[in-house]
Amino acid sequence: MKVFIRYFQLWRTLTINSFLVSLNSRLNAILFLIGKILRFVFFVVFLFALFQRTQFFGNYTILETLFFFLTFNLLDTVTQLFYREVYRFRPMIVSGDFDLILVKPISPLFRALAGGADPLDLFMLIPYGAAIVIVAFRLGNMTFAHTSLYMLFLFNGFLIATGFHILVLALAIVTTEIDHAVMIYRDLTSMGRVPVDIYHEPLRSVITFVIPIGLMMTYPAKAYLGLLKPSLVMVSLIISVSFIFLCFKIWKYALSKYSSASS
Repeated sequence: MKVFIRYFQLWRTLTINSFLVSLNSRLNAILFLIGKILRFVFFVVFLFALFQRTQFFGNYTILETLFFFLTFNLLDTVTQLFYREVYRFRPMIVSGDFDLILVKPISPLFRALAGGADPLDLFMLIPYGAAIVIVAFRLGNMTFAHTSLYMLFLFNGFLIATGFHILVLALAIVTTEIDHAVMIYRDLTSMGRVPVDIYHEPLRSVITFVIPIGLMMTYPAKAYLGLLKPSLVMVSLIISVSFIFLCFKIWKYALSKYSSASS
């Protein structure tokens, strides 16, 4: 418990510093926030335009498809909120600042992964959360069982996203390259904007169980809609735990191969 409190206090201090740095350039922050809002609005407009021509997207109605999209945005925003430091990790490796982190009495993975939250993403959680509650209420599945399973798979999706970011950090240590890895990750996760059920086999199985984008982005909404069998729930959770365990192993291996800037 003491370790948790210590790391929480450290994260809070780093987050406050990150907020102050971001708010120093108010114009850039406002433009960045507007850009995020416009991306969200344009895709919602696209969905409504699409459903003017058809009543279903795959096997899903417009409300169900919108719920999948909102869940994707919620997970994507929460991930960027906590792990924005990953995008700034490469300069640490190139400049040698990562050496200073390694000699400090904290986990280097914690510092590289969660070294300060992004305030702009925090603001975006408000409309996303409100929209999800409204759509979920309209869907009529707001029971305790469905809501609990939805929250469980949201947390499960967050763990998978954590694993992907750990892989990006490990790759940055080995290759000193991170930008392309982040873009590949974002391109892959963008496939989860819509239900992965629309993709044909074997792509559907690959992005669900091998590269667990489907487990991360699609399964929370499917759990809320009651579309997951109990056996599939257990298999999904086992795959997610195995994936995050593998990511930690890869991180430790990459850290063992790290050469400091002075060597």
